[in-house]
Amino acid sequence: MIKNPKLWLFFGFFAFFGVILPWIGAEQLDVGAVWGGCWGNVTPDSRIFFQMRLPRVWMGLWAGGVLAMAGAALQVVFRNPLAEPWTLGMAGGASLGAFAARMCPALWWAAGPLNTSQALALLGAGGALSLVLAVARRQGGGGQILLLAGVTVGVISGGAIMAASGLVSPDKLAGFHRWLLGGLDAADWRALGAMMVITAPGAGILAALAGEYNPLGLGEAMAAGQGVEVARVRRWTAIGAGLASAGVAAVAGPIGFVGLLAPHAVRRWTGPDMRLVLPASFLAGGILLAVCDAAGRWAAAPLEMPVGALTALLGGPLFLWLLAKGK
Repeated sequence: MIKNPKLWLFFGFFAFFGVILPWIGAEQLDVGAVWGGCWGNVTPDSRIFFQMRLPRVWMGLWAGGVLAMAGAALQVVFRNPLAEPWTLGMAGGASLGAFAARMCPALWWAAGPLNTSQALALLGAGGALSLVLAVARRQGGGGQILLLAGVTVGVISGGAIMAASGLVSPDKLAGFHRWLLGGLDAADWRALGAMMVITAPGAGILAALAGEYNPLGLGEAMAAGQGVEVARVRRWTAIGAGLASAGVAAVAGPIGFVGLLAPHAVRRWTGPDMRLVLPASFLAGGILLAVCDAAGRWAAAPLEMPVGALTALLGGPLFLWLLAKGK
């Protein structure tokens, strides 16, 4: 149950955009024709609405939500306001794993909504974060080293994807191009289900840890003094954030900065209490990604602007500003 009035406001906007955004697109839809599709009178408009736009918008709401939750949790656990799946290299590692599964038919295997793209994405996210933490620990564990290692791992992952792309035939590469840019244009109900199978457990893990994040934000010694098992919280946060990053990357490709933008905006409104920040970040992140996707479809109609590019244009300047401010 939502008890906080500020959460009610976020939830109201979340529900509002979930209903309104499917009507935005290059093709204007007739309300009567769409409504008739609910009663078996299938029309082209009802197909566009229910089979293309509705799952796409709801995927944006869900994907943005879990990425924002992951960012909010990582920022507290590592006590770094710039931490999020993209800046820690997790999104890049997950994208590299998912790309490997898509590029090599020998690696592809599927059973219902589960497939090797998700498994390799999860493996890539976990490997990337492990590498980043190992480098940061070796250099003293400072926040700047953590970010430098994370961004570097992300760049290396992107370079590996580009190098591997050169070995793929142009015809096959065309199918990967939109995915590489990060987008929701391939969304359907099956893809949404596949994403939720991986990301929902991750979101559940992060939500279950909300009460332990508050003392951890005051420092590891303070948290340990209040009975928080810091190592356990870090481990499960990494698992939860890894599931969120891998599930989104496997379906929608690399989408960055949602986990940076939404939590910072939320904290200015709600304060630092993670029991409120986590659900509010989920709602705000979902709204952000879904609105950016709709703006990309509307502004460039009949073409589309990848939502990953829009979030980078918004998040990149904020990243630089926070970096300069931190210095």
